[in-house]
Amino acid sequence: MADPDLIFVYGTLRRVSGHEAHARLAGAAVPVGDGWIRGRLYLVEDYPGLVASEDGAARVRGEVYRLTAAGALAALDRYEGCDPIEPSRGLYRRVAAEVTLDDGRRVVAWVYLYNRSVASLRPIASGDYCSRQR
Repeated sequence: MADPDLIFVYGTLRRVSGHEAHARLAGAAVPVGDGWIRGRLYLVEDYPGLVASEDGAARVRGEVYRLTAAGALAALDRYEGCDPIEPSRGLYRRVAAEVTLDDGRRVVAWVYLYNRSVASLRPIASGDYCSRQR
């Protein structure tokens, strides 16, 4: 089970993305550290979609935050188009996953997985949405 207050973000919510959505997250959370998760990343439109992968070489870069504001997780669910009551309906689904932080610690945090087909999407081979080639 995920620590209910930890969230792993890998796209527009990251500090290094420069996206306005990060400011909302920063007001409701404190940074824990940078790290990675197993998975593959795809460019959906102007945002990424993460899908799970058992391939140990498939890694996605991101940041872990500890949520400190009441209602922060529900607000993130809305931002991500996640339906926690009926997960199959949402654009993303929130799951617990192991994250390896850059300092070697491992934590279990919430992460949003893309909930649609990636067959027609372009992969982000680096696994890092914020440093991808445009």
